[in-house]
Amino acid sequence: MATDAGHANSAVKLAVLAQVAAGYHINDHKPSLDYLIPTDLKVDPSDQFAVKTVVYPKGTPVRFAFSDVPLSVYEGSVVVGALLQTGKAVPAGTYTLKAKFAYQACNDHACLPPANVPLTVTIKVVPRNVPLKPVEPDVFQRIKFE
Repeated sequence: MATDAGHANSAVKLAVLAQVAAGYHINDHKPSLDYLIPTDLKVDPSDQFAVKTVVYPKGTPVRFAFSDVPLSVYEGSVVVGALLQTGKAVPAGTYTLKAKFAYQACNDHACLPPANVPLTVTIKVVPRNVPLKPVEPDVFQRIKFE
């Protein structure tokens, strides 16, 4: 989370930080070719939180021997953001959401089978008069939520 907690009836920003192993890449969320498996973050909505949007970084075009066109991929450190909306009457407390990060890792010669990483997100909701403290600003400055 971008802050240590959230308030009812306000936005909550989440981030998934994925580290792609050296020598490998994962496909952009909007892959260059139809048959490529996209990187995808799914956050399950709940009675307390609605998913407004998921924000992906722009991929880097890389040319591989097996393709005539450069492919848009992610390499190294990748940050995907999710913007949630807390319900108007959500009481203070701690809530858990389920999410899934799906990707397919490839190198210059072959692709590994597609993978899904299950995620659990814990969100603390506090009364409106409790100030929120920023957390992980270096991660969240890499996401363009607007």
